[in-house]
Amino acid sequence: MQAELHLITKEMTEILEGIAEPATLIGLDYRILATNAAYREIYGDDRPVQDRHCYEVSHGYQVPCDQAGESCPLKLCSKSGKRQRMLHLHTTPAGEEHVDVEMQPVHSASGQLVCFLEIMHRVKEAKARPGEQEGMVGRSESFIRMLEMVHRAAPSDISVLLLGESGTGKELVAKALHDSSLRAGKSFVTVECSGLSESLFESELFGHERGAFTGAVSRKRGLVEAARGGTLFLDEIGEIPLPQQVKLLRLIETGVYRAVGSVEPQHADVRLVCATHRDLKAMVERGEFRRDLYYRIAPFPIPLPSLKQRIDDLPLLIEVLLRRLPQGEGVSISRAALKVLMRYDFPGNIRELRNILERGILLADDGVIGVDQLPPELLVNGPLIAGEAQSAAQASGLTNGSVIPLDALEDNYLRQVAARFPGENRDLAALLGISERTLYRKLRRLKIGAG
Repeated sequence: MQAELHLITKEMTEILEGIAEPATLIGLDYRILATNAAYREIYGDDRPVQDRHCYEVSHGYQVPCDQAGESCPLKLCSKSGKRQRMLHLHTTPAGEEHVDVEMQPVHSASGQLVCFLEIMHRVKEAKARPGEQEGMVGRSESFIRMLEMVHRAAPSDISVLLLGESGTGKELVAKALHDSSLRAGKSFVTVECSGLSESLFESELFGHERGAFTGAVSRKRGLVEAARGGTLFLDEIGEIPLPQQVKLLRLIETGVYRAVGSVEPQHADVRLVCATHRDLKAMVERGEFRRDLYYRIAPFPIPLPSLKQRIDDLPLLIEVLLRRLPQGEGVSISRAALKVLMRYDFPGNIRELRNILERGILLADDGVIGVDQLPPELLVNGPLIAGEAQSAAQASGLTNGSVIPLDALEDNYLRQVAARFPGENRDLAALLGISERTLYRKLRRLKIGAG
């Protein structure tokens, strides 16, 4: 067995060097047997990587990935005996990055499993750490699940349907699909379907000839023509009126269209990406969206997580947005303000977070966005106050039908909130809607530390 492994390792070492992406040979005990130059360049540090465990080098773990709460491609490959692929978050000397891990079993001449070939495809669609570049950023579990789907679909020409609430970044995902595709060097054209009336739909999408209708004083190139060779992104496709849906369906099915007022057919050459916040399946059942069109645009649906579903990404998103927003460079957010935001539901998702930070930047005279610089509705209806009030009411006996004086209720509430609030008194005062001086006086009366 050892002799066979030694021979295979020697043969595979030469093969590894012919692979452009980081690649390594891993033993059954998770130890690295051989690597190529690309692997050593990215994961090498002041210690040699050979003979170390793969999970130590790529993750900084002391145990295999599956024992650290992640799926382990090596273990899955060992169980199935087949090639496995999955997205992982790897740690490099430059920081964390998303990697599409491909694991293949390697067998001896007698058919015995002896080791694994691991090739790491670096993911370009998103970053796991702050940077100056535009694009998607995240590292939460729900974000990684979405990113894996994006990464799989990007290299192909398959039509993609992005499903998610308003403000989740559907256009950013569509752009990532385009930038990572073979069409990346061509145009990325967005069509805002919600702003198109029936009369404008054909003209905007297919263009028109001079004199085609009143006001058509010159020929206009349509968006399908503008996107030729590239990607056509139909945002909020659920807003397209039923009569126009059949014309879009014909375009997708035949790849041919005519400009308004023209008899000459033109051939479309676009990769189609659509997005909607609506439930298209329910619309199909209600007769509001064509069933045949739905199946044409949805061969590869990708659900986008709401900000609430990826709340673990909030500190990273805040850091990234502050770097990208005008006058946001050098501005930070206080721990108390971050705690308030972490408990907020964000019905407007990342778009709402961006608005909150833009407001905070203008109000933060000292360069720190505190609780005082957050919108009032986050403080009045925040889960912190609601949760504490409920706890205080229960502790006071209010919920079992008894009535106590308001002063006593306030005293009980203040004792609990002061004991549990992690921030400064000025932040607590802002949350309570009173001045810091008033809070100080009330806490002194209750003989609670007011420092």
